[in-house]
Amino acid sequence: MAAGPGLRRKGAAGLGSPFLRQSLRRAWQEKHLVLLEPHYTPLVAACLCLAEVGVNQWVIHRVAYTEIDWKAYMDEVEGVVNGTLDYTQLKGDTGPLVYPAGFVYIFLGLYYATGRGTNIRLAQYLFAVLYLATLLLVFRIYSRTNKVPPYVFFFMCCASYRIHSIFVLRLFNDPVAMAILFLAVNLFLEDHWSWGCFCFSLAVSVKMNILLFAPGLLFLLLRRFGLPGTIPKLAICAVLQVALGLPFLLVNPLGYLIRSFDLGRQFLFKWTVNWRFLPEEVFQHRAFHMGLLIAHLTVLGLFALNRWHRSEESILSLLKDPAERKSPPPTLSANHIVFALFTSNFIGICFSRSLHYQFYVWYFHTLPYLLWCTPAQKPAHLLKVLLLGLIELSWNTYPSTVYSSASLHLCHGLILAQLWYGSPVTEEGRRPSKKAE
Repeated sequence: MAAGPGLRRKGAAGLGSPFLRQSLRRAWQEKHLVLLEPHYTPLVAACLCLAEVGVNQWVIHRVAYTEIDWKAYMDEVEGVVNGTLDYTQLKGDTGPLVYPAGFVYIFLGLYYATGRGTNIRLAQYLFAVLYLATLLLVFRIYSRTNKVPPYVFFFMCCASYRIHSIFVLRLFNDPVAMAILFLAVNLFLEDHWSWGCFCFSLAVSVKMNILLFAPGLLFLLLRRFGLPGTIPKLAICAVLQVALGLPFLLVNPLGYLIRSFDLGRQFLFKWTVNWRFLPEEVFQHRAFHMGLLIAHLTVLGLFALNRWHRSEESILSLLKDPAERKSPPPTLSANHIVFALFTSNFIGICFSRSLHYQFYVWYFHTLPYLLWCTPAQKPAHLLKVLLLGLIELSWNTYPSTVYSSASLHLCHGLILAQLWYGSPVTEEGRRPSKKAE
């Protein structure tokens, strides 16, 4: 009979760890704060991820799939299957292949997994899994930064029609690149810089928009390692690009570089989300493109000098080994890392030559951090939610209008001004440094 209580105690312990039970009890006692306090992010994230399983299931079965680029992707990788390694000869029904080699390998795997691209329903479920994995990676970043009140995550999850459409109804390659990027950010937060650079380069090999994060990453590498330590990390990025592209580089190196890294590519005016209020001839004019590039570089430089770099030493001191600087920099906190990367990308979005509907995923999951990383009074929270709503409305307006494009720029301008004039709390040295990889 003595074994009975012992068995009951063991069974009770199986319900969860003491820490979990204590956390749930505390959450219940402070239930009025669960949606307001950032330290409850893991609990709210778990609930939202469970809800998203049902939401994605519903979307896949109740909303019609729309063919846009999936067939073209499959045609492009099928060319590789058939032995064509000259990038200039790889094309689909929407035009030539314009993505780097990482895209080819990943979508080649999807090509075989979905019966040569014919099993659309299976492809949708695979992208639903990708969507949930992306959410988990993003929530982990927000748990580390501890800035955003959890109620905001409802707008980042269940409330966005456009993002669900991009993932499970359109099957674009943009979400694949962003998921790998968020994996890289998580590795940077854990001080695994070599593996983070590897994943960053892998994301670039799927789609070039990831390069918008590159200025922020370069700054972080220089601050963390100085120029001597940064060069090996950059070498990891370069070697991976060469290794992935090698089969195509051996056949037609110039063709591969021109097609997969075409920075001068022209965009069609009919698809633009952000410049609808301009005449088409201005939208296509090289002088306009050059003006945007100059503005982009100027704002990046200002942020690097005044927002990312917060030391009394010159920014050129970042070129030195950290041990040789006059005042060794404090440990990079999670907020230092995320602020530099997310603002770097956002500045690129603001001055983009054109934004198409699937490009929304380039920065959608970063918007809560960009809006809430600076301290604000309670009335300002309503304004920030309003900005999220206006941005979502602008991206859901099809076709885009003069007003939707103008409102998108207005929202971007307000966020950029807040990032410039606000003072993000970076929690200097909150975590002890460990030997970086």
